[in-house]
Amino acid sequence: MKVAVFATKGYDRESFAQVNARFGHELSFYEPKLTPATAVLAAGYEAVCVFVNDQVDRETIKQLAAGGTRIIATRSAGYNQIDLQAAEELGIQVARVPAYSPNAISEFTVGLILTLGRQIHRAYNRVRDNNFELDGLQGFEIHGKTIGVFGTGRIGTAVPGQ
Repeated sequence: MKVAVFATKGYDRESFAQVNARFGHELSFYEPKLTPATAVLAAGYEAVCVFVNDQVDRETIKQLAAGGTRIIATRSAGYNQIDLQAAEELGIQVARVPAYSPNAISEFTVGLILTLGRQIHRAYNRVRDNNFELDGLQGFEIHGKTIGVFGTGRIGTAVPGQ
């Protein structure tokens, strides 16, 4: 299958190429985001792969359909950037990432909590500037504190310490 992949970065190209080795799709990578002006790049492609900042509105979808596109796949769980009604009317299927790794996101949450508690973000910037002063960097211990995590879905319940 011919797939036009929009809004790509180097890491996208590397990971897609690695995974695609098993499938053999013909992938074309485009750095610009998908918009009505760039939709012409997808002419002749059965599928497009988009990301969160791509503009997949009715006008863009009309152009994709006219160029032969039949599948829009977003590499995100959210799909609010895609006009689903226009896609359905024009016979284009839409696919998305069903979920992100709850463990990865919950571990990142713990990392942010530790960063705030220990002022790591401020300390990092100071060290880069060769400033090793400790004033304003006094953090706090998390031990003995109660930390609230909003949400009890897959991510919230995966946060360590729950």
